[in-house]
Amino acid sequence: MIDPNLIGSIAAVFTTVAFLPQAVHSWRTRDLSGISLPMYSLFSLGVAFWLAYGLMILSWPVIIANAITLVLACAVLLLKIQHR
Repeated sequence: MIDPNLIGSIAAVFTTVAFLPQAVHSWRTRDLSGISLPMYSLFSLGVAFWLAYGLMILSWPVIIANAITLVLACAVLLLKIQHR
């Protein structure tokens, strides 16, 4: 039987790493014309709730992945707000 924490950890790595290219591209180019402010606002809020959920159930894969993703998403969101 596969450990659910292993599956969660693998999923966490893939979803967090998948977000990294967008954050790096946005930071380097400052071109956020294709970024939707409402979408990123809702996405960041959703990630914050996933982080809170992870903290409540003490699930390290959920906590670590969403903490990193929240930092990246908020960085993109702040860049979008600054460069409107």
